[in-house]
Amino acid sequence: MRLIGDFHIHSKYSRATSPNMDLGYLDLWGQIKGIDVISVGDFTHPVWFKEIKEKLEPVNGLFRLKNKYKIKNNDFPKILKNDLRFILTTEISCIYSKNNKVRKIHIIVFAPDFEAVEKINVRLGRIGNLHSDGRPILGLDAKELAKIVFGASTECLVIPAHAWTPWFSIFGSKSGFNAIEECFDEYAKHIFAVETGLSSDPAMNRRLSKLDDISLISNSDAHSLHKIGREANVFEVTDTKKTSYADIARMIREKNPKEFIYTVEFFPEEGKYHYDGHRNCGIIFSPKESKASNNLCPKCKHPLTIGVMNRVDELADRNSSKVPRDAVPFKNLVPLEEIIGDVYGVGTGTKTVFEKYKTLINGFNDEFNILLDAPIKDIAQVSDVKIAEGVKRVREGKLNIIPGYDGEYGKISIFSDKEKKRVKEEK
Repeated sequence: MRLIGDFHIHSKYSRATSPNMDLGYLDLWGQIKGIDVISVGDFTHPVWFKEIKEKLEPVNGLFRLKNKYKIKNNDFPKILKNDLRFILTTEISCIYSKNNKVRKIHIIVFAPDFEAVEKINVRLGRIGNLHSDGRPILGLDAKELAKIVFGASTECLVIPAHAWTPWFSIFGSKSGFNAIEECFDEYAKHIFAVETGLSSDPAMNRRLSKLDDISLISNSDAHSLHKIGREANVFEVTDTKKTSYADIARMIREKNPKEFIYTVEFFPEEGKYHYDGHRNCGIIFSPKESKASNNLCPKCKHPLTIGVMNRVDELADRNSSKVPRDAVPFKNLVPLEEIIGDVYGVGTGTKTVFEKYKTLINGFNDEFNILLDAPIKDIAQVSDVKIAEGVKRVREGKLNIIPGYDGEYGKISIFSDKEKKRVKEEK
């Protein structure tokens, strides 16, 4: 039985996050997406954590939303027949100086129970303001954070978030390190996983032999409901309802591909830091082009923002064809709303997209079922042949992408301009 987990999202208490990112809507949209276990997000925020304790009840080291807090939605009448599970995770921003350089590292923390969270929050509350942001910014060395977290419970996990993002990550070109050991020192032996982030995929990470013993996880880092599940982790379990926190932590640590069967990935080119560039000047460069330009913007002569692909090239010690024998596979997908929007040449937030999306979800129960499993002919029957063809092309990797750079998302095209024009003429 397949279990899909998204272990990194944000609540309404994080900056630049939708006010709908509360437990009721996370429960609803997690099921719409096809998620079995979703992060509560931001458990360090005192008001949010109080709400978490009030509205969730424990189940096997995970949690579920109490029935009285569930949200009914007439657009998706089949949803809410299953119990989504919540897992206690949060993201913390550590900004500090080490080895004569300012470091800015985002870290995901997994906790097994409320008691561990309370211990973590008490310690962190003495260091910085936990009320100001769901993702607190602390003047705290990542090593010291690990010490606090593991002191709260040895069952906790500490996982570097979006490991290659230029500005806020363990390997970032602007403020990161070259190795896990440089960041965590004696606690490096307790770091079992890193999060790949939207601008890299496992194949890119596996170019570093030093990550061979590290599990690679993928999560949405969603700030709004529709972004949930854009990346995820897929496990093979006996029963999704009996799977515990300890089971998930173990499967992440062990990275056995018979249990941790694959991750769901963005096409990394779609991530907003894949290529190098300077957004203000409209300059987008491949690593080779950046090198030829001495990493300077040819227009303004300021330094380029060096992206993930370039940074991986810098640290890699082998090419992408060298894959460890026990590497967890991955599948690149495009969110369903983006596929529909590309078919009709409209934005993902339009009524056209939502109506088509609603029809498909009600026909197949959830989005992952459509993207991963549903026969193409069945998708065509429930919706139309164009959307079915779009899903087929994404599964086959037949699309064009202008890479993202310097904070600008990449642009995906599944259909040619000529094909989109024909669809508009047929409407």
